Amino acid sequence: MQEFDSLESAVGSACGEGIKIDRRIPVSGGDINEAYLLKLSDGRELFVKVNRRENIDFFRAEASGIKAIKETSTIRTPHVFGYGRDGDKAFLLMTYVNGRKKSRDFSATFGRNLAKMHKADVTGLVEDGGYGFYQDNYIGAGYQKNTPKSSWIVFFRECRLKPQFERAERYFSGTDIKKIDHLLEHLDKYLIEPQHPSLLHGDLWGGNYIVGDDGEAWLIDPAVYVGHAEADIAMTELFGGFDAAFYEAYRKESPLEPGYGDRRDIYNLYHLLNHLNLFGGGYYMSVKSILDRF
Repeated sequence: MQEFDSLESAVGSACGEGIKIDRRIPVSGGDINEAYLLKLSDGRELFVKVNRRENIDFFRAEASGIKAIKETSTIRTPHVFGYGRDGDKAFLLMTYVNGRKKSRDFSATFGRNLAKMHKADVTGLVEDGGYGFYQDNYIGAGYQKNTPKSSWIVFFRECRLKPQFERAERYFSGTDIKKIDHLLEHLDKYLIEPQHPSLLHGDLWGGNYIVGDDGEAWLIDPAVYVGHAEADIAMTELFGGFDAAFYEAYRKESPLEPGYGDRRDIYNLYHLLNHLNLFGGGYYMSVKSILDRF
């Protein structure tokens, strides 16, 4: 993915020399970055995310994640033209997706396509195979460690739960710490190794897909890594869930293994811990209830 030294040069590379930005129209949506619809001199439109110059790694990681999803040829994403720095800002330049009306079978198609993505070849995404990703990235504004591991359970303990628990240490009592240690030491009693590694979106809730130009679900804002597919499904259920047709179609394409309902809460513990670390103590009781259970 190309890195540019100005937004103007990125637009020129995407659309041709001489094409200029006529207007920048603020777009609502995300709480981490500024976002703009770019109206270009030839009538075309592009989308750009903007953050502080020192945060360019957010966009470098996002570009890599979108590329990984796109290369599965299973579910669509906006096209990334490049990222870079422009003055005191970092940016990520993408296609602008205006979002048409949902297709008649929107949810079912979404479920099937996600299942196909979870079945896609992940060769080359993790050093020596296994679980993780070829680079660390971010989940929201939270740093996400992707050090390769040969075991999914080891990866989830060492690269998902442990770092979040360590960041959140100030919230926990001595009793909580004992429960945390017990969960981490006995994680293999609760989780299972997958039949095959899957590319995960990594942060799959209702705000991280959009309706594409074809009326189907397109994935945005990924926190990708190679893991157990059911961790993605668990995240879809954390904040309200998707339509029933989504889950029915997903399970028909790729059935979930027995015991998923119990494992779901451990997978979502990672996301609740991330929210605890990013947004504060309002998430403590949700974390504690899972610790008390396991």
